[in-house]
Amino acid sequence: MAEKEGGIVKKGHEEGIKMAISLLEEFGLPMGLLPLADVIEVGFVRNTGYMWILQKKKVEHSFKMISKLVSYDTEITAYVDKKRIKKLKGIKAKEFVLWPPVNEIIVDDPPTGKIHFKSLAGVTKTFPVDAFAAGQ
Repeated sequence: MAEKEGGIVKKGHEEGIKMAISLLEEFGLPMGLLPLADVIEVGFVRNTGYMWILQKKKVEHSFKMISKLVSYDTEITAYVDKKRIKKLKGIKAKEFVLWPPVNEIIVDDPPTGKIHFKSLAGVTKTFPVDAFAAGQ
């Protein structure tokens, strides 16, 4: 894949998780946004912002503070920027019986304590950033 050229790659769960968390921190995104399990690889291309995550199996995580179930596929790709993730693939949030894909995540800048999730269908959901703190 051309997107991966010139990227930093970390193999294995421990190294991959460390890299994913450090990228979230660097770009001002909540630490608990990516509750991953059995990570195979995490990669990041600094000059484009392209990031990818490979994990052994799909993970479903419930964010209790907002009663939201989110599905993380075995392959997640996105472009990461300050307070923003765009062209996101591999993450879906349950809405009633549907699982619409999340396409973009934006944290308010300047900070208001809010985070916005946009789907390809044009639906935007807003939640408190605290709901995505590590360990939630």
